[in-house]
Amino acid sequence: MSIEEPAARKTDAPAAWMAESGLVVVAAVFGLTFVVIQDAIENVPPWSFVALRFLLAAGVVAVPYAAQIGRLSRTGWGAGAGLGLLLVGGYAFQTIGLTYTTASNSGFITGLYIVFTPLMAAVLLRQRVTRWSALCIATAALGLLLLSGYGGAFHPLGDALTLASSLCFALHIIAMDRAVRRFPTGALVAVQLGTCGTVALCIALLKEDFRLPGEWDAWGAIAFTGLAASAFAYFVQAYAQRRTSPTRVSVILGMEPVFAGIFGYWLAGDRLTPLGWMGAATMVLGVLLMDVKPSRVSLKWGRSIFTGRPQGFDIVFTRHGRGRAAPRSAVPHTRTAGADGEWLPGPLEGPEGANAPGPSALLSEHRRTG
Repeated sequence: MSIEEPAARKTDAPAAWMAESGLVVVAAVFGLTFVVIQDAIENVPPWSFVALRFLLAAGVVAVPYAAQIGRLSRTGWGAGAGLGLLLVGGYAFQTIGLTYTTASNSGFITGLYIVFTPLMAAVLLRQRVTRWSALCIATAALGLLLLSGYGGAFHPLGDALTLASSLCFALHIIAMDRAVRRFPTGALVAVQLGTCGTVALCIALLKEDFRLPGEWDAWGAIAFTGLAASAFAYFVQAYAQRRTSPTRVSVILGMEPVFAGIFGYWLAGDRLTPLGWMGAATMVLGVLLMDVKPSRVSLKWGRSIFTGRPQGFDIVFTRHGRGRAAPRSAVPHTRTAGADGEWLPGPLEGPEGANAPGPSALLSEHRRTG
C-alpha cells in the first residue's frame, strides 16, 4: 500500500494563509529561543545541547507516526536523512565560522538564505521569481543588513564558512519543498530530526566532553527547544511547504531576528539601536509586501525575471524529438500559480525521489537555536 500523501494540485488560498501564519509562529518561536536559553546553556557544550534537543524532538514525533516510519521506503529514508544532514551541516559551518568572523557578519551572512532560496528555486525547481517578489526579497535583505549591524569588515575564512551555512539552510528549504510532496510528513520529519540529533551526538562525543546537564534550567531549555523549536517548528514547516512556495517560506522564516529583538526587549531588557529598529521594520515591510497584489497596471512590469525552461521540456523533447515543435496540449500542466506569481510544483514534478535531498534560518546554538 502506498504511503505517499497526495500533493495539493492547486493553491487553496485559506490553506496557504493558514500555512504561512504557522510559519510566522515558527519564526516567533525561533526568536524566543534566544531569550529562553541565553543563560540556561552556559554550562552545556553546544553540540551536546544540539544532540539532546534533536533526539528528544525525533522521539516525540516518532511516537504518533511509528506506523508511517515503519512503512517508509528507502527513498523516503534517504530524503529524511538528507534533510537532516543539510540541517546539521548548516549548524556546523556556522558554529565553526563564528570562530573566524564577527557575530554581526555571521548573523547577516546566515540570513542571506532569504536571497539564496528563491535563486535556487529558480534554477533547481524552475519556479518563477517575479520582479515584485525580487523587490520584497531585496527589502527583507536590506532590513537584515541594518538589523545585524553588519560593519563591512571582511574575514575570508569565517565569512566563507558562514556562507556555506547559509547555502545549507537554503538547500534545506528547497529539498523540503520536494520531499514533502512525495513522502508522509510525520515520518519525514522524524527521520530528519533523528539524523540531525545522531550526527550532533557523534560530533559531541568526538569533539566535546559530552555529558547530561545537571541543572534544571538546562533541561528546561532542552525541553523547550526540542518540543517547540524542533518537533513543532519543523513539522509546521513541512506542512506549510506543501501549500506555499520556498521563496515565501524563506522570507517569512527570515523574520526570526525581528522576533528575537522584540522578545529580548520585552523579556530580557535588551535594547536595539534606532538603526536596528529600522532594520526590523524594513524586514516586516518586505514580508507584508509579499501579500500585496500589484495593480493590473504593474503586472506587465512584474513579469518573471527567472522563467526557467518549461516543466514538460524533457517529456516533450523525448516524444517529439528531432527539433520538431510540440503542440501546446502536449505539455503536461503540473503547476499552479502561487499568490505572488511563483509557480508551485505539482505532484508530477521532478524525478523519483526529487534528488533525495541530501528544512530554517538559523544562527548558532548560542545565537540561534531554531
